[in-house]
Amino acid sequence: MQAKFPLWQRLAALAAWVLLWQLAASALGHGGLFLATPWQTVQALAALLPTTAFWRSIAFSTLRILLGFALAVLGGLVLGAAGARWRAVRLMIDPAMQLIRAMPVASFVILALLWVRSANLSVVVSFTHVLPVIYAGVLGGIADTDPRLLEMAKVYRLPLTARLRYIWLPGIFPSFCQSCIAAMGMCWKSGVSAEVIGLPDHSVGDALYRAKITLSTPDVFAWTLVIVLLSAALSGLAARGLTALKTKLCGEAAA
Repeated sequence: MQAKFPLWQRLAALAAWVLLWQLAASALGHGGLFLATPWQTVQALAALLPTTAFWRSIAFSTLRILLGFALAVLGGLVLGAAGARWRAVRLMIDPAMQLIRAMPVASFVILALLWVRSANLSVVVSFTHVLPVIYAGVLGGIADTDPRLLEMAKVYRLPLTARLRYIWLPGIFPSFCQSCIAAMGMCWKSGVSAEVIGLPDHSVGDALYRAKITLSTPDVFAWTLVIVLLSAALSGLAARGLTALKTKLCGEAAA
């Protein structure tokens, strides 16, 4: 079980990392050309926040990455349930999932550019790279469901709705929730990586790439910080939303 540290300890650890970052940037020197300082990063972010282009890029990338995530969740639920129910379906799906897991993001992005416009690239890449995670989570959750409860439901002929609410959903949700939280972070990493290669206009990846080629290192760090914060915030929202959903459907908090 993962340990939960007090807030002051987490803040102290964060401060230690920021101090280490400052020391490394000072040691490299060159005015932050190779490694921007924390203050330079904050200044660059403060300069970006009031601009329309910044918020347009955030909206552009967030909508597409979340769409890819939503499609992956839907596809993972359907394929995971089908794979658990029918062995032949799982036999056919597993090699594709293994291929997607093994394929580098850059290779897939280059191939995907042959099929879709760069503006939709982050949707496709986020979807494909998150789908195996959701699929595995659904399969694992179904496998972890107590077989004795299923046998009891069969003996007492519980209706399908009751089985779903009181047996399947509580059994699947812990694994499914963890998969969704991990997948949200992967969505942002793969989606922005796709944008850096495909360079769709008004995207976070495009802004990050332009900061890099103009040697605006503080801007690179500022955009990276934005990506990390967005990923963490949306992962937290996903966790809260799934917990609330399970409470509503099953009458208990998620494990």
